[in-house]
Amino acid sequence: MKLASMTGFARVEASGAWGTLVCELRSVNHRFLDVSLRLPDSCRSLESELRSRLQSGLRRGKVDCTVQHRPQAAAAGALEIDETLLSQLLAAARRVTDSTPAQAHINAVDVLRWPGVVREDTTALEALPAAASDLLDKALRELQQARLREGARLAALIEQRCESLSTLVNEVRTRLPEIHQKVRARLEERLGELGGDLNQDRLEQEIVLLLQRLDVAEELDRLVGHITEARRTLDAPEPAGRRLDFLLQEFNREANTLSSKSQDLETTRAAVEMKVLIEQMREQVQNIE
Repeated sequence: MKLASMTGFARVEASGAWGTLVCELRSVNHRFLDVSLRLPDSCRSLESELRSRLQSGLRRGKVDCTVQHRPQAAAAGALEIDETLLSQLLAAARRVTDSTPAQAHINAVDVLRWPGVVREDTTALEALPAAASDLLDKALRELQQARLREGARLAALIEQRCESLSTLVNEVRTRLPEIHQKVRARLEERLGELGGDLNQDRLEQEIVLLLQRLDVAEELDRLVGHITEARRTLDAPEPAGRRLDFLLQEFNREANTLSSKSQDLETTRAAVEMKVLIEQMREQVQNIE
């Protein structure tokens, strides 16, 4: 399974003897799978089946499914009149007319509008459920393809950020010996300003302890590990969104620790750049299934 976005859109249309069907699917990011259906009365019986198909084809996202049905205009001879009901209706209308002081005019159009007088040929509508089901499957495939295309774009953006993070980590790691030397020289200079005899062994111990507290090698190693894991997750067969979201929390923790330990302007700048990249990755991951 390739990386899929939770954002996508699909619209498909089909026509037949039953009229015209239009199915639209829209999806955006969401913590879980949330499916909303808007169906015409002619497809209401399919709600459970269509919902089940969407739930089996998608993992996460807020999905809005809209199905529209436009019946075909009735062809000549396609309408049938219920002669029995028509006779009963006309007889009732005449009785009402005879009982009123002023003769009322019976309008033929009004008579035809009476429920049941005109019967539509529903033979074509029997194929409507199957047509709507097939149309949803086609729309779902298009939505899945759209989400995959967007997922590929997001994966490329995240990979770019991972590469930039690796570059920053390597820059900081390369400068560690220089940073340690500067810290040692600065401490020795300040102690020298105090004057007096200094115990060199004790001084060396204090310098070592200080350098240990300021050392960021472990944070850099963990960042490298997180970058490797993020790349592995991008290529994994299972949905990656939740795992990447957790990894970014770990990314951010290490970048914050690196920034707090920094005793060097360039390291601080690198830590800030890392946090910017991590935030950009977080925004992209919010849309990943």
